[in-house]
Amino acid sequence: MKNVCYILLASLLLLTVSCREASTLFGYQTVVRVGRNSLTEEEISRAIPKGLRGDDSLNYANTFIERWVVRQLKLQEAELMLSQSDLDIDQLVEDYRQSLLIRRIEQYYLEQDAGVAVAESEIEKYYLQNSSDFRLSSPVVKGFVVAFPERYSRRDWLMKMMSSPKKEMFNDFEQVCLKNNFRLIKFEEWVPFGEFLNNLPLVAASDHKDMLKVRKIAQISHNGMCYCYRISDVLNVGDRMPLFMARERIEPILRKRRQGKIISQNEERVLRQALSNGVVRMRDDVGKDLFAVEATDSLNQR
Repeated sequence: MKNVCYILLASLLLLTVSCREASTLFGYQTVVRVGRNSLTEEEISRAIPKGLRGDDSLNYANTFIERWVVRQLKLQEAELMLSQSDLDIDQLVEDYRQSLLIRRIEQYYLEQDAGVAVAESEIEKYYLQNSSDFRLSSPVVKGFVVAFPERYSRRDWLMKMMSSPKKEMFNDFEQVCLKNNFRLIKFEEWVPFGEFLNNLPLVAASDHKDMLKVRKIAQISHNGMCYCYRISDVLNVGDRMPLFMARERIEPILRKRRQGKIISQNEERVLRQALSNGVVRMRDDVGKDLFAVEATDSLNQR
């Protein structure tokens, strides 16, 4: 088989020099024939990309012809060597075609729902009903970090304001930071502990878990700067995940559930319409647990 293939391919290199010459050997516009199948000049011309000229066009045509011949020879070899059961692929092709069509119509209905957001009430309900599924694998914290020059003349006063439990004093502290261009980062929503640590000059290799136990203002001096921070709240490993973090996992679950419902509803609708229109008839003698449907006509014909 291989020797025959090589001889034929070598011949093709000569045949493709002039498709017109080939047509006189094999018939009108035929360049090469393998068994009952033939390849024409027109088919080769359509395959050549626009813009190719001269040798580039000829080389592409040669490669295209060689691949076509090898494909035909492989198919012939398959028909000779494989059993009839292996060759019986018509049903597989039809099954695939039907599955593809069904998937297309399902996708059509799902696309109508794609822009509809999952209701917040649904997310919260799922979160509360499945709270054991949403546990933290690492700590999350709230708090703030501020950095200012160590030589700042009113450092003690600044420390007093940021430590005060009074909201008015902390607001004044924020204004001072803004006025003096001090770097102030507030974490009013839960953030991973590691993200909080990234704003401090700490040794990355340490886990710094002891910091989670302290709720007071702490200081770190580094390169002439004073870093003050406070961790005000902590959720530890195993605690329930905050809702806004769980939402990223819940929303796809609810959307997939809703998509399944949409598909089921459309299947029921199609069946009801077909029964109502007489496209499908169900035998009267069919038992409750047996579903026998006789198709009297196709939906397209109706």
